[in-house]
Amino acid sequence: MAIDWSAGRGRFTANGKSLEWGAFGPAPGDAPVIVLLHEGLGSLALWRDFPQRLSDATGLPVFAYSRAGYGQSDADDLPRPLDYMTREATQVLPDVLNALGASHVILMGHSDGATIAAEYAGRVEDFRVRGLVLMAPHFFTEEMGLTEIARAAQVFAETDMGARLGKYHRDPEATFRGWNDAWLAPGFKDWHVGDVIDYWRIPCLAIQGVQDQYGTAAHIHEIETRSYAPVDVLMLDDCRHSPHFDQPQAVLDGVAEFAARLQRIEAAEVEGV
Repeated sequence: MAIDWSAGRGRFTANGKSLEWGAFGPAPGDAPVIVLLHEGLGSLALWRDFPQRLSDATGLPVFAYSRAGYGQSDADDLPRPLDYMTREATQVLPDVLNALGASHVILMGHSDGATIAAEYAGRVEDFRVRGLVLMAPHFFTEEMGLTEIARAAQVFAETDMGARLGKYHRDPEATFRGWNDAWLAPGFKDWHVGDVIDYWRIPCLAIQGVQDQYGTAAHIHEIETRSYAPVDVLMLDDCRHSPHFDQPQAVLDGVAEFAARLQRIEAAEVEGV
């Protein structure tokens, strides 16, 4: 089912699952649509007012959805395999973009969502994708990140975290376990997908908080050293794992500048044809 942008919200099917979606800003036209991919415990609702603020700042349409197992979308198949982000990129995201029907998109992901966007750009040849915005991406595991994820499991077991997640997810227990159990599986310590960066042929804006509790700047350095395409880096102080909440204006300004530059480059290339 194709997305009816004028409806504002709805559901569509991707890889056999019914997913919720939301549209913000002007209807898609010649300008790219920013497609938001949420973090490992995120959802459409948990972006809060950021999608609308992003559309206001860039002047672009913004599209967000909840992956299977999140928000009000269909349940996912658990336990997730260790390559679940690769599968999300190669088996689900193509259906999402086809349903959206936009001719140009910018993929903007946070945490797991950033990795999914990065994997899509490196594994799927799709000329609709004109740029990447990656907030707190991860390409491999780090001990400090795994320690923080293990701590989250303890917090979930001992506090009302499940009830709080229940405000945003249909099945908060499954949502949490789907993410947490995958990252803490013994085999996940050897997970590494940095090679996908070698195949990017589109510009990237990489954003990370200096105080990110889940990952170090090593992931940003991985992008800088491996990408053949242009890379802009935005390292934000007084910022942890969620730059769009900890430093929203800096993120909005950075993405607006990046998107405007992409559009100027494309316009110049068209004129030069």
